[in-house]
Amino acid sequence: MTIIITTIIVSFLLAFLLGFLLGFFKKIFAVEVDPKVTQVREVLPGANCGGCGFPGCDGFAAAVAAGKAPCNGCKAGGASVAEKVGNIMGVSVTAEKKVTLLACQGSKLHAVQRGNYTGIQSCQAAKLSVGSTKMCTFGCIGLGDCVNVCKFDALHMGENGIPEVDYSKCVGCGQCVDACPNHLYSLTAQNLKGAVALCSNRTTNNASVMKNCKVGCIKCKKCERSCPEHAIVVTDGIPKVDYSKCVSCGICVEGCPTHVLKLIQNIVTVTA
Repeated sequence: MTIIITTIIVSFLLAFLLGFLLGFFKKIFAVEVDPKVTQVREVLPGANCGGCGFPGCDGFAAAVAAGKAPCNGCKAGGASVAEKVGNIMGVSVTAEKKVTLLACQGSKLHAVQRGNYTGIQSCQAAKLSVGSTKMCTFGCIGLGDCVNVCKFDALHMGENGIPEVDYSKCVGCGQCVDACPNHLYSLTAQNLKGAVALCSNRTTNNASVMKNCKVGCIKCKKCERSCPEHAIVVTDGIPKVDYSKCVSCGICVEGCPTHVLKLIQNIVTVTA
């Protein structure tokens, strides 16, 4: 019995001594943290999506406090978080809400499939091994790498074989932009208006475009010729729109023979 009591007393004394030493050394070797780091971290959404370009929200908060990152760099937080961060840092901040846009309509209905792909179910893997799952090697491969990296549940594979964006959830973090091996995604301002070409096929062989995809750009330049504002120029095989000139008249959209052109405001819609 004496041995048990002695053991308990010694254990208690050792635990007390270790706790005291840990607290003592914590104070001695403590590294001062800029209070602004903590303040910024507290107003961030905690998504750790990487859209800011830093390793998580902690990394972004430290970078902002050190003056190495902009106050409006949190894509997931948007304008409200940018304003809060700006107030902490004592600067005026403006943030424009951005969302992702997929430049491809090559669904199972429109694009010719190469065959049954049985390799690793990844767009990156398919591109490296066979070029694409479709005859159009420029278009969406359709294996969902973009869906897998989206941390906001804003991307889903549609029944037609291409990703669909839920704009009520998209925060414009840009993870899908980086994940797509064919570079089909781009970030655009949510309130942008005007025409956009939903095709990335840059080949000059018009016959192959028409054969491989019913909604591919055939480089006819009808959009360029018909635009009354001269806002469209076919560059490197793709219609490029100057949004400082585009008035959303829709003439190019109505005249496009393969329905490549759409009005952005009709695509980027938020549903309840």
